[in-house]
Amino acid sequence: MLTCYLLPLTYHADPAHYFQQVHHAAGAVLLDSSQPISQRGRFDLLSAWPLASISPHPQEPLTAFRQRCQALLQQLSTCQAPEALELPFTGGLIGYLTYELNSLSQATELEGLASATVGLYDWALINDHQEKSCWLMCHPSMSVTRQQALLALLQSGHSRCSAEPFRLTHAFKPWISAQRYQNDLEQVQNYIAAGDCYQINYTQRFSSHYQGDPWQAYVSLRQECPTPFASFIRVNDQQAIISLSPERFIQVRQRQVESRPIKGTRARGATAAEDQALAAELLASSKDRAENLMIVDLLRNDLGRYCGTGSIAVPELFALESYPNVHHMVSSVTGTLAAEYDALDVLIGSFPGGSITGAPKRRAMQIISELEASVRSIYCGSIFYLDSRGEMDSSITIRTLLANQGEISCWGGGGIVYDSNIQDEYQESIQKVRLLMSTLEQQYLAD
Repeated sequence: MLTCYLLPLTYHADPAHYFQQVHHAAGAVLLDSSQPISQRGRFDLLSAWPLASISPHPQEPLTAFRQRCQALLQQLSTCQAPEALELPFTGGLIGYLTYELNSLSQATELEGLASATVGLYDWALINDHQEKSCWLMCHPSMSVTRQQALLALLQSGHSRCSAEPFRLTHAFKPWISAQRYQNDLEQVQNYIAAGDCYQINYTQRFSSHYQGDPWQAYVSLRQECPTPFASFIRVNDQQAIISLSPERFIQVRQRQVESRPIKGTRARGATAAEDQALAAELLASSKDRAENLMIVDLLRNDLGRYCGTGSIAVPELFALESYPNVHHMVSSVTGTLAAEYDALDVLIGSFPGGSITGAPKRRAMQIISELEASVRSIYCGSIFYLDSRGEMDSSITIRTLLANQGEISCWGGGGIVYDSNIQDEYQESIQKVRLLMSTLEQQYLAD
């Protein structure tokens, strides 16, 4: 097997030090573990200028798109990391999937954004925060001339300044009224009472308008809301994805599969005592534990279709993860990928994640499509990488903004069950994205 080339670079804890040189480029992508602010996540990965990119064709079946992704990956020969060196990525696919990719609408374009875009990348800068090292990884197919040009660019220290400073032209506004939210949740609870579903994830959208470069917005949000699955994707010169997601969707490492669903949320407290009390309240909540367990069971079923018989396990149940604005209840579902399946099979076959649909998944998605006032677009989709060895990691794109041709949007929601308190759910849907909106409004709202 071929071995990828590694060129050493000076380690910087903040990957923006290097991404500044390429953030303007077509297909520029940063997968950011938010070190040193966040204490979770080992690697950052950044790249740009994919060799090729694909998106779904109109009316193309999802299986056909998956097969084209697999064929795209096969254009790069399998290569391994140098012996005794752990790397997450040796060249391969990086891309995004919108929620609607596997929804009832089968839309291939959402307000001008492709329902998925997947690029083939033959290089990446990889930050290893555990080893305090930084490498330019190049696939063996890359010419020495290109390798040296990339190295020189990344070492130049000449960040490309944005042509126009980022600013908001007005505060974020909800797409629906509080009354519309209440009416929709009453309908959700009617469906649950009728036996259609056990749980339905309902969300609302908030939007503003902006001018300038969204990369500046990402840099500010990363400081205020560091998360282990943060990312920035420059889709094109009019569209960018800004994600501060805390949630892993599916990881595959040496054919071992893990999903880490989040279900259960509390706001952070104003004092240490209040904060501790809110965390304890979340962990003790029978309602939140029941909702979390529903999604764990759904994911056990989803992963079980692609994993070996008897390999599904739940090594963590009802664990606490805390972030600057919220506490979350998190569980872990694992399995061993069956011989006849690969990482793309389990990623796309299990998409979208059960934690952001409800249970049963298909009926929950039908009700979501009926009631929600807006497409979800990148919200509740996924950002992922899949390398030439079959190693993969992916997020669920919650706490995510889409900058799209002058409009910037984010979405907040939660899982609704029969005994959910509508006012509490309304406040939670705002709380989950309040820090994102307030950070941008405080720093970038025009006078």
